[in-house]
Amino acid sequence: MNESLPPITASRAIDHRPAEGMRLYYRFCRFICQWVMTLLLRARVFGLHNVPPKGGALLVCNHQSFLDPVLVTMALHREGNYMARDSLFRSRLFRVLIESLNAFPVRRNTADLGAIKEAMRRIKQGRVVVVYPEGTRTEDGRIGPMFPGLAAIAKKTGVPIVPTLIDGVFQAWPRNRKWPSLGDVIVEYGRPILPAEYEHLSAEELIELIRDRLIAMQQRWHSRVPRRRLKLNHENPSARNNGKTALPGS
Repeated sequence: MNESLPPITASRAIDHRPAEGMRLYYRFCRFICQWVMTLLLRARVFGLHNVPPKGGALLVCNHQSFLDPVLVTMALHREGNYMARDSLFRSRLFRVLIESLNAFPVRRNTADLGAIKEAMRRIKQGRVVVVYPEGTRTEDGRIGPMFPGLAAIAKKTGVPIVPTLIDGVFQAWPRNRKWPSLGDVIVEYGRPILPAEYEHLSAEELIELIRDRLIAMQQRWHSRVPRRRLKLNHENPSARNNGKTALPGS
């Protein structure tokens, strides 16, 4: 299902335009994150126009580091909502923090009906929900096999799916390193996959389409910027999950 991709559009690292419907507290956290991510990781954002300005939407992302939720939504003019693994909610203080920033728990590698219903509820309220269908951070920078559980959320809500690429964080903060280093990070929002495009696809076909889009986006960046290149050998998306429908978590 590989497709040709449109040219990379202009970037926006920090944007101070008003954020409609955004709480003052969330806006303040967003402002701090914009500056930290720009100074520490030289984070740049591309394709922001591909994110619907209103209404429910799914941002489907690859997963490179713990910083991904911050990077994915730091430039949006809307609040993000995050499906996060349940272990992150065990600390009371950290739970208060991430819940105040719209995170909700999901039990990884299970068909968590509660998480599915919560994601659907938020989407039907017109919110943006962020998911990481790989289920865990990459070990080598590649985009790994993805669980098709999010397909049920998309099909039942009928909202645009925005493939969202994060690249460069793996080099700055691989999972075997305790602290991040300076980096060169991009976030690219790909062309949305509209309900009419996926309504007749199976869950496996839909997740394959999303993964192919993300792989093509990453390979385009790596072909243009040699220092980003990895030894990419993307395996078949069904190789690791063996048809499981479990939900991912960040």
